[in-house]
Amino acid sequence: MEMVLAMGIAALLVLTVCSFSIYSSRSFAAISNYAELDTANRLAMDTLTTDVRQANYVYSASSNHIVLSSPDPHDLSRNGYITYAYNPDAGTLVRLANFPSGIARSVVLSGCDRLEFALGQRNFTTNGVPYKGMPLASPGVIQRTAKVVDVSWLCSRKIFGVKINTESVQTARVVIRKQEP
Repeated sequence: MEMVLAMGIAALLVLTVCSFSIYSSRSFAAISNYAELDTANRLAMDTLTTDVRQANYVYSASSNHIVLSSPDPHDLSRNGYITYAYNPDAGTLVRLANFPSGIARSVVLSGCDRLEFALGQRNFTTNGVPYKGMPLASPGVIQRTAKVVDVSWLCSRKIFGVKINTESVQTARVVIRKQEP
């Protein structure tokens, strides 16, 4: 009788330890995912913000890509283009820097569920709200008047193969500093 009671207590103890270890491993995986998303989002936002602020103007844009005319970092007297393109099927945001001094391609974000670019102007409408929603299909208008780039994205990661509470939403409104007002 004592042996059965000892085995029952031991089984409960093992079950408790197993439950705690499973719960702990999921919690650690979630914290790791949040940290990874935060780091990736911060680096992507820093790169994108720097490129937009240093751009001469927006060359072309759509809701999932933007092309910036920007000075060549190795020869400031020459210009090139920096393209950010979102691939919804792959869930990636790719940066392509095409300058006379060379071409560089890098994946800035991965695991993106949605990403959107929008353009606006620095001047305000009559009610004090910045003008937003420029027509993306007219490159001439964009090059002359787009001064603000709005970007928003949603990235997520999976925990043990399932998306559970590991989303990170990022939004920014970035002003092109070199462009004439």
